[in-house]
Amino acid sequence: MSTRTRRHQTAAGWAFLTPMLVVLGLFLVVPVLMALWVSLSDWNGRGSPLSSDVGFVGLDNYRDLLLGGGLATQDFGTALRNNVYYVLLVVPLQTALALFLAVMVNRRALRGRGFFRTAFYFPSVTSSVAITVLWLFLFSASGTVNAILAKFSITGPNWFNDPSGVIHLILGVFGVDSAPAALADHGFIGIPFWQWLAGPSVAMTAFILLAIFTTSGTFMLLFLAALQSISGEVEEAATMDGATAWQRFRLVTLPMLKPTLFTVITLGLIGTWQVFDQIYTGTQGGPAKTTLTPAYLSYNAAFTNNDWGRGAAIAFVLFAIIVLFTIVQRIVLRERGVPRRKRFYRDGPPVTTTAATRVRTEGNVR
Repeated sequence: MSTRTRRHQTAAGWAFLTPMLVVLGLFLVVPVLMALWVSLSDWNGRGSPLSSDVGFVGLDNYRDLLLGGGLATQDFGTALRNNVYYVLLVVPLQTALALFLAVMVNRRALRGRGFFRTAFYFPSVTSSVAITVLWLFLFSASGTVNAILAKFSITGPNWFNDPSGVIHLILGVFGVDSAPAALADHGFIGIPFWQWLAGPSVAMTAFILLAIFTTSGTFMLLFLAALQSISGEVEEAATMDGATAWQRFRLVTLPMLKPTLFTVITLGLIGTWQVFDQIYTGTQGGPAKTTLTPAYLSYNAAFTNNDWGRGAAIAFVLFAIIVLFTIVQRIVLRERGVPRRKRFYRDGPPVTTTAATRVRTEGNVR
């Protein structure tokens, strides 16, 4: 290929890319840079954030948020605590449920597979506001959930009005009703360690169930697509090696689902750290701020209190947390003992060979 031809191809490539780069620059890069400036300023939402009346305060908004020790720090610590429990419970449960549903609807012996796939996916395409309103009705004090619990002689809680932490309630059953001095006198981001160990509130537990119900269907489709891309010869080879159904799933299928698993967990982390619409529609952070999340706190600081600098600072701290969690789970899920160049082939024969070898080394050949 001549140099002139390569130049023409390069120019044609840039010609196709330039419109998208301009759009991304205008609607993504520029707003992010402006938000970063707002987080370093004292802008109150009036006029332009780039006007001469707006002062530069540096990292004061971040300092007040993380180290100030006042109400802003306490609210942010409370929001972080609530969201941490939300992430720790929603991401594993929705991932496990989505994988289970995908395996079930992928079975050839299952009749009406199309119906079940649609039924499981339907909550994901329903308006989150509509689902939240329905959830408020189901989990009200006299709602359907408590009525079902009453059938088993269980008195259900007033779900969305109960700020009690689940872990504190469990400890109370064993007679631990007060905080030890070491946990009550020391804390992190304005919140005592005893409160960090409270667990999700009863109200947040209802939101956790809501998130699992509405998102598992979407991730089920991702797992289903990955399962259908696995050749039947792989399962047949493992069966010939004497592997049981569980061993085939654990040693053959699951390793080949690692790229999809990484995608699902990443999307789950991003979605759970950004939870907002359910909180806004449902409780606005109540009761007693036990459903407050960083995303809703950022909105409240900016749009309600006109403290746009603090609201933007919360958003960037939340962005840093999401990036950190994504990097950590990428490290945890990376393939070990495989040369870097061969990781690109993890969906092909190398994985199959490794899985079959692992089956044999466990002594499962009959």
